[in-house]
This record gives sequence, C-alpha cells and structure tokens, in this order.
Amino acid sequence: MLFLGVFLTSFIIGFSGAIMPGPMLGVTIEGSLKKGWITGPLVVVGHAILELVLILLLVFGAKEFFSKPLIAGLIGLIGGAFLAWMGIGMIRSGVYKTVSLEKSQEAKDKGRTRNPILAGALVSVTNPYWILWWSSTGIESIRQSYDLGLLGVLLFYFGHILSDFVWFSSVSAAIAKGKSLISDLIYQRLIMTLGFFIFAFSLYFVINGWLMLQAG
Repeated sequence: MLFLGVFLTSFIIGFSGAIMPGPMLGVTIEGSLKKGWITGPLVVVGHAILELVLILLLVFGAKEFFSKPLIAGLIGLIGGAFLAWMGIGMIRSGVYKTVSLEKSQEAKDKGRTRNPILAGALVSVTNPYWILWWSSTGIESIRQSYDLGLLGVLLFYFGHILSDFVWFSSVSAAIAKGKSLISDLIYQRLIMTLGFFIFAFSLYFVINGWLMLQAG
C-alpha cells in the first residue's frame, strides 16, 4: 500500500507540473505540427533521461545527507513551502483565468531543434522553474520515497514520468490531428483542482519536515 501511495502521489504532483504552460509544451506543439503525434513521447524521453540521471546522482550521492534529521527536516520544510507556492499559484491561475492552451502556442519557437529528444532535455535543464522544483520539492520527494528503498525511488520516478507521457502524448496526438485538446475553461478548472491537491501535499511535506526537526 505504501508503494502504491508513492506512485500515485508522484503521478499527481508530476501531472500538475506537466499541464502548466511552459517550454516543453511549446516544443511539443511546434514539433507535432511538423512530425506528428510521436513528438510528444520523444520530447518526454529526453526529459526523462535527464531526470533519471539527476535522481541517480541524488540517491547515490546523498544517502548520508538524507539520513540526518536536521537536514531532512529542513528539506521537508523548504520543499513543502515551494509546493504550497506552486499550488496557490495554480489555484489563482484557474480562478483568474491567466493560463490558456491557445496562448501556449505562442511559445512554440522556444527550444526549436530537429531532435525532439534533445529538445526535451534542453528545455528542461534551461528552465529555472525545473531547477527550483528539483532543488526543493523534488529532493524531498526522493528522500521520502527512499525510505522504502530503491524500489520506492523507482516507483516515484515512473509515476513522475508517466504523468509527462500521458499529458504530452495527448497534446501531441490532438495537435497532429488538427483537433483542439480541451477548452480553456476546462483546462483552467483542471489546473485549479490540481492546485488544491498540490497544496494538500505541501501541508504533508511541512508537517513531516517539522516532525523530523523535532526528532533531531
């Protein structure tokens, strides 16, 4: 049950980040117009390879680092605070309708490259938001999943990447067929709903971090 919880939590948190407009969405839209539905999955492959390398470095290079209650507690508090900021931002975006799938196409020229896999990696590593997420929420998610061993980390990774594959493959297929994916109203409500889930997860991160500090 704990393993399933890691997978589902990772999927929801990852999906909430995937659907927000950004460079990866722009690259996917641009490539899908030229190369078809395969663009979405290929862009995610590049993104997934980059994140796998990062996770391996964190896991095998920070075992003792994660085990210290003071460090683990601070990571939990910082990760939770960033997750709360992200959740509140998503809720506000949905309420005030400041996000739009149609406007996302305006960013389609960013990160243009002939190789979708390379594009997926490049737009990720050069995205400040991606760096901030992994240095706060990401590292706390890994720390918690590592409590269940390497299998826990693998489930976290596959849940996280699956959300990207589901979203970007759907976008790519819809764009390639010349169909609108979803209306902006539904898109905004989806982001707002996920924002509430993300904020709830942030409270868990903060509480867990606080308990770790008390244990130290």
